[in-house]
Amino acid sequence: MNTTHPPALTDRAALALHRARALRDPALFLHEDAADEVQERLTEVNRQFTAPAVVTPFAQVWQGRLPGARIVADAPVLDLAEGAHDLVVHALALHWADDPLGQIIQARRALKPDGLFLGVLFGGQTLHELRAVLAQAESDVTGGLSPRVVPMGEIRDLGALLQRAGLALPVADGFTRRILYRDLMHLVRDLRAMGETNALASRHRMPMPRAMLGRAAQLYADNFADAQGRIGATVETLVLTGWAPADTQPQPLRPGSAAHRLAEALGTTETGLEPAPFAAPGPSRD
Repeated sequence: MNTTHPPALTDRAALALHRARALRDPALFLHEDAADEVQERLTEVNRQFTAPAVVTPFAQVWQGRLPGARIVADAPVLDLAEGAHDLVVHALALHWADDPLGQIIQARRALKPDGLFLGVLFGGQTLHELRAVLAQAESDVTGGLSPRVVPMGEIRDLGALLQRAGLALPVADGFTRRILYRDLMHLVRDLRAMGETNALASRHRMPMPRAMLGRAAQLYADNFADAQGRIGATVETLVLTGWAPADTQPQPLRPGSAAHRLAEALGTTETGLEPAPFAAPGPSRD
């Protein structure tokens, strides 16, 4: 039997070091933004959640936001008890998961029937400017190419994971923000201060050559600067929503089980379609 596993996406030890370094001088505004988004969406749900859990790499962002919430560290195996929660929030960590489907399945198993899963993560358009300039700069300076920015999923693919994980009433949506920076080093400092620098398992382990960094900064300024010379960085935030299956949820009707005709509901007369006249095929034209 073939028991081989695909290579790991993330160097978890490096990711932990990057996150610990970020805590010394944090810039967690995107995590705060995600927490604000979750709180706003929960106000629109006609439900009181009494046993929430939050999966997050930065517990301090969530302190006091969801009363009584259990804060769970982001890890390949989540510290969640089966059927213990009526709400599980997975907050800005799924893009580093080797197995995002497995993460959502673990969250779904932790939900009580009719419990809510909310996953917030970065989408595929995030940092597309940085990805482009680093690839071009590395090609120009070294003639090669290595992974520098973690790959992030597209909304259609990520939305499909909700159904595969066994969640009902799945919805995937998102929003995009453009953040302005003085220059490339200003952007890099923010990424370092939120623990989002390169922790890919397949990354180049040597420091980036100075010439490559200078070339990337020039390309960024040439292609993505505004009239004031500030460079823009795109952040796409996706929100995945699904419910643990329950008998009380709305269920689709069986085909042919309707009790009333549509014409009756609309107050109109039902008419059949006229059959299309049959025409024998004529001779073909060259």
